[in-house]
Amino acid sequence: MKTDIEIAQTNEAHQMWPITQVAQGLHIPLDDLELYGKYKAKIAARAITRLKNNRPGKLILITAMNPTPAGEGKSTVMIGLADALHHLQQNVMVAMREPSLGPVMGIKGGAAGGGYAQVVPMEDINLHFTGDLHALTCAINTLSALIDNHIQHGNQLNLDPRKITWQRALDVNDRALRNVVIGLGGPSSGVVRQEHFQITVASELMAVLCLATDQTDLKQRIGQILIGYTYEDQPIFVKDLQAQGALTLILKDALKPNLVQTLEHTPVLIHGGPFANIAHGCNSIIATNLALHLSDYTLTEAGFGADLGAEKFLDIVTPHLEQTPEAVVVVATVRALKYHGGQPLDQISQPNTSAIQSGFRNLQRHLINLQKYQVPVIVAINQFTSDTPAEIQLVQQLCQEMGINAYPVTVHDDGGVGALNLAQALIDLPNKADWQPLYAPEAAIEDKINRIATEIYGARRVVYSNTARKQLQNLQKRHWDQLPICIAKTQYSFSDDPHLLGAPDNFDLHVENISPNLGAGFLVVRTGNILTMPGLPTHPAALQMDIDAAGTIKGLF
Repeated sequence: MKTDIEIAQTNEAHQMWPITQVAQGLHIPLDDLELYGKYKAKIAARAITRLKNNRPGKLILITAMNPTPAGEGKSTVMIGLADALHHLQQNVMVAMREPSLGPVMGIKGGAAGGGYAQVVPMEDINLHFTGDLHALTCAINTLSALIDNHIQHGNQLNLDPRKITWQRALDVNDRALRNVVIGLGGPSSGVVRQEHFQITVASELMAVLCLATDQTDLKQRIGQILIGYTYEDQPIFVKDLQAQGALTLILKDALKPNLVQTLEHTPVLIHGGPFANIAHGCNSIIATNLALHLSDYTLTEAGFGADLGAEKFLDIVTPHLEQTPEAVVVVATVRALKYHGGQPLDQISQPNTSAIQSGFRNLQRHLINLQKYQVPVIVAINQFTSDTPAEIQLVQQLCQEMGINAYPVTVHDDGGVGALNLAQALIDLPNKADWQPLYAPEAAIEDKINRIATEIYGARRVVYSNTARKQLQNLQKRHWDQLPICIAKTQYSFSDDPHLLGAPDNFDLHVENISPNLGAGFLVVRTGNILTMPGLPTHPAALQMDIDAAGTIKGLF
């Protein structure tokens, strides 16, 4: 069987449309495109402004049960479902996140789908693409350089080097940079202080880019980013440093969405890439709103499981969109259900209906949670060759007992035709959506956190560290408490312990740290042992990658 990259390269060589042809189908003229070669382009801001006059279409959110090491294929299902809608003569677009180079070189794999449900050019998308993440990394570190330079040359803002909250970033998994000391080498090399690196996609600036509605809003949000405190404990913002103009300039092209296509020529906007376990996990507001104005159906995904990505999409992102979701598609696999039911990973391909029965509790909790938002829910069973008919039927039966329809899809092997039943179900879905958020942003911080912890995760209570308690008091004192909550948590479990599989309850959620992301407009709540700078695995994927003299890339999935 061909690998993902072999399938993509065959298509790229013989079947890809010039991106100008894809844009023509969207009625976007050539003058509104900024071409990055033959097969990718950015859409100019003037086109986005003009297209806002179009009536927005329907928004479909794609999410999943908690992921496992076996992989669930959420992006693959979304791409295949979009192609299926295209087969059924529907005007459809996909709005999805950009891959981070760190996990691509590490272990997670790419974010362009798989098999015959892929976005192309796959290699470009996974390796630099149009340079958006490089621009973000540059802007993040430019701000850090300006902060340290300000302290070096007089420190008129009286910024306390021990209280700088802004962190440098790199789009590489590099655990050695989590805690470092900078400024060594004497007075001419800056003030000595401790520094911490994040991976680029964890930085607040990524969230700001993804939540901004236009360039003016981007600059305003950048100005509101908190960078630290004075010796008198007064907050200092980017606008106090007068750096928001320069940072906006660096990001002027990164703010524009990127247009590409699926293997079956369905148009796709790829823009922004925050992780859902350490950030809010959704692509940009600009791309999603643009897709809504260009299509009758916009499919967008939330990162990791519904407890992280979907909750954040529905509580943080949806209030900023021009259309609330018409439906939520939850991706599940027989393999993941068996894993959450206690079947060892090395036996995951062996039939086991008992493990499915037990593991269904994980999917069931996600489905119950999503119904709280008053949006119709459908399950997509991403089918693997090892799945037996009895196992598929059991999952469908268990979902049906909840009043939810489940449809097997085979998009990895069959492309869009492998999801026609699911696509038709979406088309036939009655308009019953009446989105309701889980909490009011103006509620007390502890009430919002408790609501997520108990109603979404199933925790019995929330336990705060002494540091988090002090931060709660600071947030309330400064009136920074009336913001949505973005919880940083392991993606593998409803709890903050990655080893508690299934649907655990009667556990404590441990809050270690709460920080204000005032530019993004939410509070980041870190739980358990969550890291914002990942490390590389024992055998990084990068060690299998290569390129030959003809320029052919190998080993990229």
